[in-house]
Amino acid sequence: MSDTEIFIGGGDVPQTLALKYANRHGLVAGATGTGKTVTLQILAEGFSNAGVPVFLADVKGDLSGLSQPGKTSPKLFERIDQIGLEGFSPASAPTVFWDLFGKKGHPIRTTVSEMGPLLLARLLGLNETQEGVLNIAFQVADDEGLLLLDLKDLKALLQFVSDNGKELMAEYGNVSPRSVGAIQRRLLSLHQQGGNNFFGEPALDLRDFMRTTQEGQGYINVLAADKLMLTPQLYATFLLWLLAELFEELPEVGDPDKPKLVFFFDEAHLLFDNAPRALVQKIEQVVRLIRSKGVGVYFVTQSPLDLPDEVLGQLGNRIQHALRAFTPRDRKAVKAAAETFRSNPKLDVVTAITELEVGEALVSTLQDRGVPSVVERALIRPPYSRMGPASRPERQAVIADSPVLGLYDETKDRVSAYEVLTKRADKAAEALHEEEERVRKEKEKATAVRARSRRYSGRRRGRRRQSATETMAKSVLRSAGRTIGRELVRGLLGSLFKGR
Repeated sequence: MSDTEIFIGGGDVPQTLALKYANRHGLVAGATGTGKTVTLQILAEGFSNAGVPVFLADVKGDLSGLSQPGKTSPKLFERIDQIGLEGFSPASAPTVFWDLFGKKGHPIRTTVSEMGPLLLARLLGLNETQEGVLNIAFQVADDEGLLLLDLKDLKALLQFVSDNGKELMAEYGNVSPRSVGAIQRRLLSLHQQGGNNFFGEPALDLRDFMRTTQEGQGYINVLAADKLMLTPQLYATFLLWLLAELFEELPEVGDPDKPKLVFFFDEAHLLFDNAPRALVQKIEQVVRLIRSKGVGVYFVTQSPLDLPDEVLGQLGNRIQHALRAFTPRDRKAVKAAAETFRSNPKLDVVTAITELEVGEALVSTLQDRGVPSVVERALIRPPYSRMGPASRPERQAVIADSPVLGLYDETKDRVSAYEVLTKRADKAAEALHEEEERVRKEKEKATAVRARSRRYSGRRRGRRRQSATETMAKSVLRSAGRTIGRELVRGLLGSLFKGR
């Protein structure tokens, strides 16, 4: 491999990926068990050796083997000779392990505010009305200066919005208690699935995904996603959030000689399953524009049909493993995959896709002036690192030597919406208690006045006109009954909105 390209595999023509066009994105597709994971592994190694940091999700656990040197075998050397790979030597890649649940790597967190209402609504599966209520809650938080860091902040804010819906309606619109209740139930479900681990501080600094070693290799950031895949909506939303954050924070760099970061999105179909049209358009926009930030995005999935045409059209580098044509949909997928390649007169692409062996693929990458190369059949090179998972002690040793050790492992909980609203509620409760005491004392005083009046009237015979004192006492009793309710409400709401 030269300093300007990554060697992918060999065939009639050696297949390489030009680093200059690597930020033009790519697709690795193929049926289960055809070699996609190994292809992802050799691409990650290639970028790392070129000094490009990588982020990828380890869905099956196999990619943790990147942190360990590979093992040689006669079969391996046979493949090396077949593809003409020179100077092969097993080696590990610099690796940082991450885990949303903090079990198999460093925790990854973001704040509720950074996630934003759009992605949060997607994560919770909210309908249009519920999403509108969530937007109102975020706006109230902005206007009130309330920090939304974790899920308890959001729950407290939603309760505040629900309790004061009538007062907020004029400025923000209708807030349905039923919609708030539905959102709260979704938050409870997310909490039970472990999603609460994702929200909080310290929040991820994206610069920690873009580290290189002293020798100039890019770190490969491996996200443990085996448990995360049990909640596919959380998985897809997290990766989409990460992509959006990269787009928002990184500066424009145009077309660099090599990417600043390469992002692999395994099980990419989860990103688009049941996604509303507005969200798909947002994804397409981010994918199209993020290349100017020096970020390459590679989707890994079973079939090109898993991706919308608007996204598929942005993927200039293609590696297609075997597809099986057992059903009409399968045959449609094979035909669609074949049509995405620049045709080769010497190769029947439709037939080849169904005949490819494990570890074999059709390859077409961007070459001079960004023109796709003619599709070629190739044997994918073996990885330098281990094909298979790292053991638990090996993983722990890598974590203990991590460049981000200690930065994210302990949570922080500063004053935010939950603490502010709880303090307000406590003050309101205290004010309500004081008001109740005042009214109680007024009642006792009025009762005492009435009792004295009765004793005085009992000592006199016959009926007489009310004294001025008796008239005043009765007036106090009547007015107290009318005003107690109003004063309690005013006292409570005045305390709640004090300081707005």
